[in-house]
Formats: sequence, structure tokens, C-alpha cells
Amino acid sequence: MAKKKKQSKTSASKIKQEKLGRKKYEKELEKLHCELVQLQQWVVAEKKKICIVFEGRDGAGKGGTIKAITERVSPRVFRVTALPAPTEREKSQMYAQRYIPHFPAAGEIVIFDRSWYNRAGVERVMNFCSEEEAQRFLKVAPDFEKLMVDNGIILIKYWLEVSPEEQTRRLEGRIDDGRKLWKLSPMDLKSYTRWDDYTRCRDEMFAATDTGWAPWHVAISDDKKRARLNIINHLLDQIPYKKTPRQKIKFPKRKIGESYKEQGYEFKFIPEKF
Repeated sequence: MAKKKKQSKTSASKIKQEKLGRKKYEKELEKLHCELVQLQQWVVAEKKKICIVFEGRDGAGKGGTIKAITERVSPRVFRVTALPAPTEREKSQMYAQRYIPHFPAAGEIVIFDRSWYNRAGVERVMNFCSEEEAQRFLKVAPDFEKLMVDNGIILIKYWLEVSPEEQTRRLEGRIDDGRKLWKLSPMDLKSYTRWDDYTRCRDEMFAATDTGWAPWHVAISDDKKRARLNIINHLLDQIPYKKTPRQKIKFPKRKIGESYKEQGYEFKFIPEKF
């Protein structure tokens, strides 16, 4: 049985944030990037396994936060998993089966951009699963995550909460932005009309799966920059990493043009338009 945690009576979507300036953001992000590199080195050296889950409504800022985390670290250590809709074969499998192969091995940090919690959210709201399947998921998810934790995975779950007004602004901004056309699908438009359904499913998901071994951490994300910094700072606080020893680096001398002379090959250079 999942241990229930006391919920805040403040509506997350009604908390207002002041916008953080770009200079302040970039200065603080640089510091956090250095710490993320230290975390990376520790995870590899100590063979740790970390799994980070990001959930939230459309336009909450999950993708941008994940990019901020992974911008300066190795993709061989930090792996991002964003699974597409399940195939017919995957639909016939045990529900969690398609997620398990992506779990971290020793020395890896896996970030799920949406996760098995699709069943408690979008699948339930959009009727991609039955209510019986959704309730079964909510019942077994805590035990599933307990098994992960008992097998040495550090599991950290984030929910990004955006206000309806800010969500509308962001989604409307995708309409005429050629860089974001792929972020606005017919499914997003259908989901947009079901705010209350998502709120109900979120609340029931928290009530069932906010456990002592895998609690939910909520980040207010109306200000994307502030949310990214807060999440990264919080993430670092959840993991007892230490600075790993590092040898002093000194580049050796090298000789160029002595053991081999360049041939006069006519390289096909790309046009320099910039």
C-alpha cells in the first residue's frame, strides 16, 4: 500500500512567478552545469544508476528543462528516453515492458520525457486505455517503483505545473513558429480542452503514487528559466554525489608535418554563407 503524503492546499497552477532575467539565469545555469558534470563523474566512478521522470501538461516545459540538464554532459552517461506511441506488438505486452529496457545500467543516468505515467495521464484522459486498466496501474505502480529502488536505482520524479494562461500562451506561440510546428499536433488540441480531466487524473495519480520511496516533486513552471534552475538545483540535492579525484592535465608536445605531409587533395568544402 502506498504511503500517502500530506498535500499542499495551495493550487499549484495559481502560484505566480516573477520572470528571471537572462543574465542571472545564464550565470546560475553555468554553476549548475559544473555540478552536473561532477555528478556525472561520480555516477560513472561509483557505478550508480539514476532514473529521472518528467511529467506535466503539454507546454509545461519538460523538454526545455531536459535540454538544460543535458546541455553540457555526456550523452553516453545522460540518456534521454522519449518513447513514441506503442506499436500493436507493444500494446499486447505487459504495460511496463517497453519501458524496462531503457532503465539505467551502472554508470548511467536515464531521463524519461514522459514515462509509464502516460497510463495515469494522457491515456486515461484521451480514452486510450480503459478505466480498469488505469486503476490497475495506479494500484501496482508503487510496488513497481519499490522494486526499482530496491534494485539500486535512484528514482526521482518531477511534475511541472503550468497555469492555464501560460499554457495557452505557449501553445499559441507554436502556431506560427517554424521551429515548433512539430510540437503542436491534433492530439494536443484535443487535450487542450480537457484541463479539468487532467487535473483530476493528476490528483488521483499523486494520491496513489506519491510514496516515501518515490515521491513526486512539483515545480511551478510559468517562468521556464526559474523552473529549470530550481529543478536542477533540487535534483543535485537529491543525490549524495561527491567530487571525484582528478589528475592534473597537461597536453604533450606534438610535431606537425614531420612524419607526414598533407597531399594536395581537392576537398569539397561546403559554401560559407555565414
